[in-house]
Amino acid sequence: MAAINQRRLLLGTVAGGIVWIIWTTVVNMIVLASRYTAAQEAGQLLKEPRYPYFLGLWILTIFAVTYLAARLYANVRTIAGPGPATAAKVGLAVGFIAGFPMNLSIASWVPVDRYLSLWWMLDLWVGALLATLAAGWLYRDSA
Repeated sequence: MAAINQRRLLLGTVAGGIVWIIWTTVVNMIVLASRYTAAQEAGQLLKEPRYPYFLGLWILTIFAVTYLAARLYANVRTIAGPGPATAAKVGLAVGFIAGFPMNLSIASWVPVDRYLSLWWMLDLWVGALLATLAAGWLYRDSA
């Protein structure tokens, strides 16, 4: 088994994290913006986050999950083979784990538009997929 190329892993994490941040920005500032306003006016969502540094924490979380997905890809590629198919499988698995269970619960129990929970799930699922593909594209084993 080849050693993990830490430099390429970190490079892939940064690139994948940036891709995911772009995706999450599109989802939250374009797709969901009007629905957030409506939910806030209806008293279903807070107008300000409970945690004053939420945006920074969200970005750190995105990079942490991207690192874990990139690391998983680097480990799995020795068994499943390198390339976009393996990266996609890892990204889809990580995205499912990150996005589906909680958003199923939100859609079932929280009195907000189910469109929100659908897009929150897609934010995580598609974001993890895109981030892992970007990280996998940049990753190379140590020589």
